[in-house]
Amino acid sequence: MTIHQTSLSGCEPKRGKVRDIYDFGNALLLVSTDRISAFDWILPTVIPDKGKILNQISAFWFGMLGVPNHFITADIDGMPLPAGTDKSMFSGRSMLGKKCDIVPVECIVRGYLSGSGWAEYQKSGTVCGQKLPAGLKESDQLPEPVFTPSTKAESGHDENISFGQTVNLVGRETANALREKSLDIFRRGAEYALKKGIIIADTKFEFGYLHGELLLADEVLTPDSSRFWSVETYQPGKGQPSLDKQFVRDWLTQSGWDKNSPPPELPPDIVEKTRQKYIDAFETLTGKNFL
Repeated sequence: MTIHQTSLSGCEPKRGKVRDIYDFGNALLLVSTDRISAFDWILPTVIPDKGKILNQISAFWFGMLGVPNHFITADIDGMPLPAGTDKSMFSGRSMLGKKCDIVPVECIVRGYLSGSGWAEYQKSGTVCGQKLPAGLKESDQLPEPVFTPSTKAESGHDENISFGQTVNLVGRETANALREKSLDIFRRGAEYALKKGIIIADTKFEFGYLHGELLLADEVLTPDSSRFWSVETYQPGKGQPSLDKQFVRDWLTQSGWDKNSPPPELPPDIVEKTRQKYIDAFETLTGKNFL
């Protein structure tokens, strides 16, 4: 069953680009649909099972990272769904999370030189304004992971901001905590993934406050929020084959789409290859078969 959007009796969700979010008062039901977005557009084609894969990868990481987070349960029978709910629409793709005051900053961590970071480095030797050593090649590992925050835009593009701007936006104590926690979680996740044969080149996190405690929230280290590469095929000096939605971005770019008008449908082979990449990431990270 592919899910474009969900419906819960008596509840209207807030629909994000790829998730439907239901407010249960002191908790949120986050439902990962099969929608996929790229270049700030929701694509007209869904990726079958994508929502289930991403939801289960996040649940895996929340359980193993050992950091304070918003996760309550991914067990459909432990969720306060209205009587008569068609659980098949929500099973496997839903997560109940504590309701936090989300900090309005995308916490991006880059461990390798790729994407927009590589483009900037070629021009100025920097990534998001942070000076890097000379002579680095595309896809090189950085000497140390760097924290490169951005704004959280409700619509349109997020914008990179400096650490000083982050301080102005959320205060120095929160900015320091965001940087420290983001770098720590990235290192933990990257170290684990590397042992499994996956390089996490970069990722983004979200955090929220609950009763004065800063919690990791939203999704974590998924193929939608991260750049995943295979250790086996990694070769610095060029772009890398991905286990994430960069594959879709690349196809869209090569298709000739102008990125300003409604996006085209994805061909069936691109849909299936994308689905398989997500499954491969899930199975490699968790050691479980995707059912």
